[in-house]
Amino acid sequence: MLRINHAKTSAIQMNQTRRKNIRSVFKWILWALLVQFVLVNLSGILYAYKLTHFYEPSLRNRSQSKNIFTKTWKLFRGPKYQKTPVREVPHFPFRSVQLTTRKNDLISCWYIPVDSSKGTIILIHGLGANKSFLLDEAYEFMFFGFNVMMVDLRAHGSSTGNTTTLGVRESEEVSLAYNYVSSKGEKNIILYGISMGSVVIAKAIYDFNLRPSKVILDMPFGTLNKLLEGRARVLGFPEEPFGVLVTFWSGVERGFDGFRHSTSRYVAKMKCPVLMQYGALDKLVTAEETNSVFKHIGSLDKKLVIYKTANHESFLRNDPQLWHREVGAFLVR
Repeated sequence: MLRINHAKTSAIQMNQTRRKNIRSVFKWILWALLVQFVLVNLSGILYAYKLTHFYEPSLRNRSQSKNIFTKTWKLFRGPKYQKTPVREVPHFPFRSVQLTTRKNDLISCWYIPVDSSKGTIILIHGLGANKSFLLDEAYEFMFFGFNVMMVDLRAHGSSTGNTTTLGVRESEEVSLAYNYVSSKGEKNIILYGISMGSVVIAKAIYDFNLRPSKVILDMPFGTLNKLLEGRARVLGFPEEPFGVLVTFWSGVERGFDGFRHSTSRYVAKMKCPVLMQYGALDKLVTAEETNSVFKHIGSLDKKLVIYKTANHESFLRNDPQLWHREVGAFLVR
């Protein structure tokens, strides 16, 4: 009888120990998941801040540390982006124009007139660039007979500020430039944007009911989430949860709903002729995004041109003949 009771007691103790061990393991798993959740979100917060904040150019030459812990930390917190300075000015006589946003950001622009112009084209650069990046395109538009207005978006080039909203609020700069050109009596105003600049143009038409004569959109991203997934692909990170986390935290930090930042929604209000261009080898913007944006353009007069050997880059430099043929034909018709 004693042996039976002892066996029962031992079995009970073993079951209790097993349950304790299971609970302990379960707790450790929960803690590990919690820590992982916190770390992933912390990384998303840091990346969102770094992506939307441009640092002033540093004169210090920082050495590249080979320490594994330093490299891991840099990977975790994300890269620092410096404000890209304007290193080249137009080769033709131009006028420096300064516009002011509602938050008193000073927007630096160049206005380059031509004799007997056919109209004015406003050029909007992409994320991390500035107006000087589009000088080649500006010269070609001048050759076609158009005045050009070149804009540094807030926190870019010579404009003031250090934070970008990835195209959400930058639509104000397009509106300011459009109104400036319109105030000079210009009736034929064409908007040209590259990458984020094309998204900013689409949002400006959506936000301010602009009525340009024509629009040229080069490689716009579909949504902010898709843009960030594309950046993750380029950096070699998993697209998810990077895209969702950085979209969410970018919006929290800069005060907007990143999940509503959708180019397909904006372009639905476009009623003028639209030329959209895309590089078949683009690693940042997918063909699926491009087709979705093009499908949702509200105008019936629209065309999509594919550059077969182009990545996310200047199509003029990639294939000058195709660019001249398509853009030239679009401008004169």
